[in-house]
Amino acid sequence: METSTERNIAAFTHLSTFSQYIIPFGNYIFPIILWTSKKEQSEFVDHNGKQALNFQLSILIYSLILAMIAIPIFLYTVLKNISFNDFVNNNDIIFENFDYGNSIGILTVGVLALFVLACIKIAEFFLVIYASIKASNGEEYNYPLTISFLK
Repeated sequence: METSTERNIAAFTHLSTFSQYIIPFGNYIFPIILWTSKKEQSEFVDHNGKQALNFQLSILIYSLILAMIAIPIFLYTVLKNISFNDFVNNNDIIFENFDYGNSIGILTVGVLALFVLACIKIAEFFLVIYASIKASNGEEYNYPLTISFLK
């Protein structure tokens, strides 16, 4: 049976991932601080800390993969209509005759990657709240589609 202190620390470990919106890398720093402070004394806090960190690392990897798909696609689509000579000679770059028709397939993949990224970030928000509620109730929660980096 978990004490209320253990449940609160576990819930705050999940909620501390929202610090990413205020402090860069706060979604890793604060859960690590909370988790390492009590992981030796409580198996419940240890489990929830690992889950929160594994989920954040998984989100990072998924986001990087989607960015590696979307960014080159959009750069290719924009830059393919500009000649290299314009870049070298510092001429004004004018986007005339910009043709999306030949790139609609690849643009669809880029837009789809951005859409999936947005869905992941929205799901992250709600899953963190759900996990913190489960932790505050004393229940163990495992995030979906999480890679187990910390075991």
